[in-house]
Amino acid sequence: MNKKLQTMSNLQQRVIAAVIAVPFLIFCIVYSDWTFYGLFALIAILAQLEFYKLLGLNGNEPLTYYGTFCGFVLVTVTYLIEKGVIAESNYYILSPLMASIFFIKLYKARDDKPFRNIAYTFLGVIYVALPFALVIILAFLELNTFSWQKPLGCLFLLWASDTGAYFAGTKFGKTKLFERVSPKKSWEGSIGGFVASMLVAYVLSLYFLDLKVWQWFGCGAIIVVAGTYGDLVESLFKRSIKIKDSASTIPGHGGFLDRFDGLLLSIPFIITFLKLFS
Repeated sequence: MNKKLQTMSNLQQRVIAAVIAVPFLIFCIVYSDWTFYGLFALIAILAQLEFYKLLGLNGNEPLTYYGTFCGFVLVTVTYLIEKGVIAESNYYILSPLMASIFFIKLYKARDDKPFRNIAYTFLGVIYVALPFALVIILAFLELNTFSWQKPLGCLFLLWASDTGAYFAGTKFGKTKLFERVSPKKSWEGSIGGFVASMLVAYVLSLYFLDLKVWQWFGCGAIIVVAGTYGDLVESLFKRSIKIKDSASTIPGHGGFLDRFDGLLLSIPFIITFLKLFS
């Protein structure tokens, strides 16, 4: 099966991956808050493991499993607090957990650059796990009541932006957006992504009534801008270690970092936007 996929075009692989993965994602998000939590906790774990693995390719030694454990605890505690199962004071659990990174590295005698690897361990939690914890908060934004509309809507906007940028860039792309980091990205592709995102934002406003129409348009604009930067930041990271994809887990897309890189940097802005202008 894997060999057969490799003979297909990138577009064909993307379509197959979407047909299989998208219904599963939608089901997990919509079915219950527990399946929603389980989905994003799993994605956070896999994406964080990818991040640490990539750092290892460049000779670094972050605390891969302990850092991923801290990220999992962050996502889990956030979910339980937002659901109302435990009090907000339980966030303090993270303080000794994160501080223990220093203690563990103290006993790694063969680590020549311990503080750099301590910093990379923290970065994995902040860059990868924290945004997924914010996705959990997005679903409980209204008085600790779970609603799948906002996170699913934001994923639709992200997919629309990516898809619009892909097709517009392939067909019309001439003017480079950020050639030093990502030679294939173009302004024409970004415009295509913006148009697709705005169209989906309007459709969402008709059926997903958690947000007003101007809020969906605002989220769409944020995803186009911050999501593009998220993609560029990950491209910069991959270019620094001379690889094309973070992994080969998802056909046509690469790894979980490749698929959700736009979400990692856009979700903090979306949460802030909705908190300030709700």
